[in-house]
Amino acid sequence: MVIPNRALRSVIWFDIRCFLLIFFRVLTRFLTLDVVRENEPTNNVPDTIFSKLGTQLHRRDDHPIGILKNAIYDYFDANYSGKFVKFDDLSPIVSVKAIINLFLQNFDDVLVPADHVSRSYNDTYYVDSQTVLRCHTSAHQTELLRIGHSHFLVTGDVYRRDSIDSTHYPVFHQMEGVRVLSPDEWVDSGLDGTSYAAKDLKNSLEGLAKKLFGDVEMRWIDTYFPFTNPSFELEIYFQEKWMEVLGCGVTEPEILKRSGKIHSVAWAFGLGLERLAMVLFDIPDIRLFWSTDQRFISQFSDGKLGIKFKPFSKYPPCYKDMSFWISDSFTENNLCEIVRGIAGDLVEEVRLIDNFTNKKGLTSHCYRIVYRSMERSLTDEEINQLQGDVRDAVQSKLMVTLR
Repeated sequence: MVIPNRALRSVIWFDIRCFLLIFFRVLTRFLTLDVVRENEPTNNVPDTIFSKLGTQLHRRDDHPIGILKNAIYDYFDANYSGKFVKFDDLSPIVSVKAIINLFLQNFDDVLVPADHVSRSYNDTYYVDSQTVLRCHTSAHQTELLRIGHSHFLVTGDVYRRDSIDSTHYPVFHQMEGVRVLSPDEWVDSGLDGTSYAAKDLKNSLEGLAKKLFGDVEMRWIDTYFPFTNPSFELEIYFQEKWMEVLGCGVTEPEILKRSGKIHSVAWAFGLGLERLAMVLFDIPDIRLFWSTDQRFISQFSDGKLGIKFKPFSKYPPCYKDMSFWISDSFTENNLCEIVRGIAGDLVEEVRLIDNFTNKKGLTSHCYRIVYRSMERSLTDEEINQLQGDVRDAVQSKLMVTLR
């Protein structure tokens, strides 16, 4: 069989793109350990976050995160005859901007505006000025579209500088889903491509919600995301309240255009696995997902979605307050990074309990830090040492004046 020149060029170019994609993926993994610890002035990745790289809770079939991931996989396999290709081992180190057209991108390729808050050092972990720990699994969307995938699910660990409480943690897990539709799929529907994609999206995700939560009441909320239009949030009425399940929408045409899919439309969704797993398994504190205590781990098994967690102990909390005059550059995320860097998972919450501005225009904040181990009782000596270290670090690193 003779292959026309145009077809041959297309095949060769596809093979080259696949090779380069694999090459950069392997290269990124090879460099991970060194690049994150480099003496790079723009690097704001602390050791507590670095230590989580490669843990991959979502790949453990007997862990709540892995159990939930597999249940979602089962739903899409059953409803789309195995069309969805699954990726759960893509490197979490991604670029901010293009490094040749194939490299992973956290912001530019998914149309995040240049002035968007998510690009700031206050919100994102930067390896260097052009490389970050991914903030979302959407960072891989354009990469996979470019090499020809039309149905895929991407699961992985994502990283964000965030507050400290029972539902927030700087490392968590997301799943991204994308489905591309060609014109012949909507031409006879009486709808334009965007309307057809939105309808198909909602039908698919309502089915997923029923798979996970049963026959619950649902509602759609219009919202905004840079990479979809229109954009929606799906909420369900569960345990006597409305709960957000996921965000989604019809993919912006510009993303498809950059991927060579000019005449297609697509939909995409993203969901946080911890948010749903906490509800489905009755897990009260997000730190528990990282526990290595057998009293936690042994409660879950492969394929058993919705087993209710039985608390194995409730150790007493210890409260410590800290007041200081803030500087113009102060941010709560920076405070939380310092506290977490010193106390690790022994800190349960950091909460602003009082603030005021005096006649001289100086503003004071008072934060309550709650220390509690999930596995043992903490001693007064331990707590006092931690609190002393936190006070010293806050004063020296955040340029605040303790009161």
